[in-house]
Amino acid sequence: MSSAQDPFYIVKEEIQESIDKLQSTFHQWERAPSNTGEQVHLTKELLASCESIEWQVDELDKAIAVAARDPAWYGIDEIELDKRRRWTSMARTQVATVRKAVEAQKEQNSTVTSGLNGTRQELMRLPGDRYTAKSQYMSQDDDDFITSESDRQMLLIKQQDEELDELSASVQRIGGVGLTIHEELLGQEKILEDLSLEMDSTSNRLDFVQKKVAIVMKKASAKGQIMMILFLIVLFIILFVLVFFT
Repeated sequence: MSSAQDPFYIVKEEIQESIDKLQSTFHQWERAPSNTGEQVHLTKELLASCESIEWQVDELDKAIAVAARDPAWYGIDEIELDKRRRWTSMARTQVATVRKAVEAQKEQNSTVTSGLNGTRQELMRLPGDRYTAKSQYMSQDDDDFITSESDRQMLLIKQQDEELDELSASVQRIGGVGLTIHEELLGQEKILEDLSLEMDSTSNRLDFVQKKVAIVMKKASAKGQIMMILFLIVLFIILFVLVFFT
């Protein structure tokens, strides 16, 4: 079986990538200042990575042990088995080195922190000591600050609620005005439609009258034409008054 198809080498590559990432994080951890948030975060990340890689190496060791029972069945020999065991041993050593350094630094930081906390508690327990008085004053100031900040936040929330109420009322008023304008536009549109119908009807009537007049004028004499023109003028005036003044 070729290395590209062998599951061992596929898992080996994944574990090696994890080890490389572990080494990179470890170098970053070494450069980080002690007792800082960055170092604490990197410490947790390194320990978690160590546990994950160690578990993967253990599972790989179990697979090697199974293959060692019948190497011919899996298409490998003793040399290949020994090579695989050496690699898992080396991987385990690399992870153990990182874990040991990180845990040692973690214990050292914990010891320093515990010592500082103990010293601080001893100073605070001294009766009449200036540190005790200062601590009491600081505690009182903190309480006053928290109370003042809470009152200020409540006042801001109350003001925001009032502004939101005013805004809601304004929105409702604007909505009412919008509905009124909409109704007014609908009414105006109805009036324009009615006026358009009236104009069309009047135009049709005038066209009809003009055609009749043209026919009559062709048949009438000059005098009759003059009378007809006068009659049409009077009729036009009457229609004009009826259309635009009634």
